[in-house]
Amino acid sequence: MKTKDQVPTAKGLERLIEALRVLPGVGPRSAQRMAYHLLQHDRAGAEELTHALGGALAAVRRCAKCNNFTEDEICALCRSPRRDASLLCVVETPADLAMVEQTLSYSGMYFVLMGRLSPLDGVGPRDIGLDRLLERAAEAEVREVILATNFTNEGEATAHYIAEMLRARDVKVSRIARGVPLGGELEYVDAGMISQALLDRRGI
Repeated sequence: MKTKDQVPTAKGLERLIEALRVLPGVGPRSAQRMAYHLLQHDRAGAEELTHALGGALAAVRRCAKCNNFTEDEICALCRSPRRDASLLCVVETPADLAMVEQTLSYSGMYFVLMGRLSPLDGVGPRDIGLDRLLERAAEAEVREVILATNFTNEGEATAHYIAEMLRARDVKVSRIARGVPLGGELEYVDAGMISQALLDRRGI
């Protein structure tokens, strides 16, 4: 029985496809399309991508205070005299920090966990820098720690763990509220979200 011959591929192309698969949401077919596009239509873009990635890996580090990405020992946000040092907002990722900043409603400091607790995946307190967070929260100017982890099972577990850890050290802890989105109509909102909005209600 004859078998169909496989299309020969270059080793470099195979390595590029495998490398592209490390990106979130990129499967084998997407990685293959990206690799073909870069090599066939945009070699200049591929060169730029190579230099940009190499430069970022060489220059970008973690801020010594907030753990966010920066090229300095202390990032510009942590150095800013306009930020309220009494507030410390804890987020899971740099992307979450960026989203909070886009609201223009928060002017305090941050701590980026770079992850969340997930025992099933082997991610424990030390893996997300909770020892560093504890040191940061213990600084004299910090009056309140705001937990802004995601409302996933892992995010909730992380928030609960941090809250218990900080309360044991007499640090004021709060959690961002969840509920009906601005402009949302109850008819079209998930029942669980309405339930949570009722639980998180406040006086007016």
